[in-house]
Amino acid sequence: MKLLDLKQWELVFKPGWDNNFKKFDKSIQTIILNKLEKMKEPSIGRGLHSSRYQIEEAGQYRIAFILDEKNRTKAIHFIGNHKQYEKWYKEQ
Repeated sequence: MKLLDLKQWELVFKPGWDNNFKKFDKSIQTIILNKLEKMKEPSIGRGLHSSRYQIEEAGQYRIAFILDEKNRTKAIHFIGNHKQYEKWYKEQ
């Protein structure tokens, strides 16, 4: 019987990921940082239709990332509230 591979994911932060994050107050940043820690655990986020991005939610905030299963990385491209996310997504 083969055991599941429970190796953690590495988070890679792409330039500009924190454009919105750095403007949030400390309590919001803490919520998001806690979610980022949980994202290192073995799991897969919700995929966006017709997009390479996956999404995790931290309350009303969105984290957009690209999953690389081969290298076990999640490349964080965007963090922001829903309105900021909609604007960012349209620019992609």
